[in-house]
Amino acid sequence: MEVLRPTLIRIGGRIYRKTHVREQAHQQEEEDDFYAAPGDGADEPCDAFVVEETGRGYRCVVDIPSPLYKYIIGKKGETKKKLETETRTSISIPSPGVEGEIVITGQHRNGIISARTRIDVLVETFRKKQPFTHFLSFELNQAAIQEKFLQFKEEVLEKCSNDSGVSSSLFQNPAKLHLTIGTLVLLNEQEIKKAQELLQKCKEDFTDTITGGKPLTIEVAGIEYMNDDPAMIDVLYAKVYMKDGSNKLQLIADRLMDRFVTSGLMMKEWDRVKLHATVMNTVFRKDPSAEEQNNRTAGKAFKERESFDGRKILKLFENFRFGEVQLNSIFLSQRFSTDSSGYYATSGQITFSSSADSSAPTDCI
Repeated sequence: MEVLRPTLIRIGGRIYRKTHVREQAHQQEEEDDFYAAPGDGADEPCDAFVVEETGRGYRCVVDIPSPLYKYIIGKKGETKKKLETETRTSISIPSPGVEGEIVITGQHRNGIISARTRIDVLVETFRKKQPFTHFLSFELNQAAIQEKFLQFKEEVLEKCSNDSGVSSSLFQNPAKLHLTIGTLVLLNEQEIKKAQELLQKCKEDFTDTITGGKPLTIEVAGIEYMNDDPAMIDVLYAKVYMKDGSNKLQLIADRLMDRFVTSGLMMKEWDRVKLHATVMNTVFRKDPSAEEQNNRTAGKAFKERESFDGRKILKLFENFRFGEVQLNSIFLSQRFSTDSSGYYATSGQITFSSSADSSAPTDCI
């Protein structure tokens, strides 16, 4: 079926087929070969990237983060040699760990285009396999919310600790309570800067208009689970609502996701952002630092989860109120990090209001 219905990969508005070649695996990963889909042929003039004509032929420069070099080189340089042989080009790659440009040179423009196209597809394919490094978030670790969360944890353990799988190790770190908008794989400083600039552009283009330059007041109340069996729960989360009944928070989250997906910095996993605040997660049982682990990156660890029986928790705490909070910033948060407040370290942020309303609660962002 892989031959009849090969995986399609979209890069820069162009669509490519990925065909699997069963060869000797390297680094426990199947080596892939690629070719362009009809209508997007590598032999056609290509305006997706620049090919320069030089005195010796043609040249194209590719800016790729150093952690992805190994996938272009392959085991013992086999992937690189194959690319060069089949496209009749020479591919120069910086030393491992050194950020720089990959340079493709050759006598024929079509060969340059073919090599560049195949490198782009290789990079896009293996980028998807990288664990994410950053995520866009709303901070929910205000003092009042943390206090109510700790009350929730204490009462759940007091009344439900005898239920299968329920233990204190399942609960979120209260200092890291948050809403996730989407996850990103940012592999060098240039990509982090690109994300920072895009986040700022989103502020200029739509977040200021939607918020009117004011914080968003939300209610964190009620709990829900993510799978279809309350007796075997992996993730339990608190629900969030706009206090004024509007859809401003959802609209901002969805538009941010769309903008970052279009830029290539974020993968689209759902049609719209699922706004939730994780309060219990079975990945915490073995890895307390896995706050933002998801299906795409969890891999083996995700399959080895030990679910918990949440039926009694849902019955007793269905309408538990964690409190009201004002959201005034969106953060580009670093995974596996902690700042002085106990929240995630920040690579960038935008703010809705330059100065908080004097009547706002003291625990606002």
